[in-house]
Amino acid sequence: MHILPDLPYDYAALEPVISEEIMRLHHLKHHQTYVDKLNAALEQATEFKDTPLVELLSDIEKLPSSIKTAIRNHGGGHYNHSLFWKCMRPGDGGQPGGELAEAITAKWGSYHAFVQEFSSAATGLFGSGWVWLTRDLEIIPLPNQDTPMMLGKGEPILGLDVWEHAYYLDYKNKRDEYINSWWKLVNWEFVEERYRR
Repeated sequence: MHILPDLPYDYAALEPVISEEIMRLHHLKHHQTYVDKLNAALEQATEFKDTPLVELLSDIEKLPSSIKTAIRNHGGGHYNHSLFWKCMRPGDGGQPGGELAEAITAKWGSYHAFVQEFSSAATGLFGSGWVWLTRDLEIIPLPNQDTPMMLGKGEPILGLDVWEHAYYLDYKNKRDEYINSWWKLVNWEFVEERYRR
């Protein structure tokens, strides 16, 4: 049985970048729905009930057609949001340090250039979806609740939700403003820890 994880901070902690109202709706309604529908799908295929979610998503093409779409959408939604909450923290996100900072600079020339490329991918993603940074520093925009694991790229180290429910109450149709503001929230210590794994 999958459960909705607690947030690692209060609902109002990410203001003014993300409002308490959005955080409550996003966590208690949207994320909870993914959890509920994932559990409902697994009730129909009990042989997968104890399979770790990362394994289900990594082997999505091997799942029976009866549950594949539900696991992709709702299992993906649960995994993605569980990671998203941890990728943020209150306060000024600052910049990465250590090995990750060195790797980003080696690949893009500067942290600023990396942010520009990641933000451009997020702004340009048509419709709803996510933008991911993989452990090998590939920026991957994906639709809906898809994850890099479904492409054989392993677990991502950073993800940005660009579904409208993540920002519309605060930013309306100005996705670019949401993305630019979001960098103030990135929990680089958490991302660096995932990078070093």
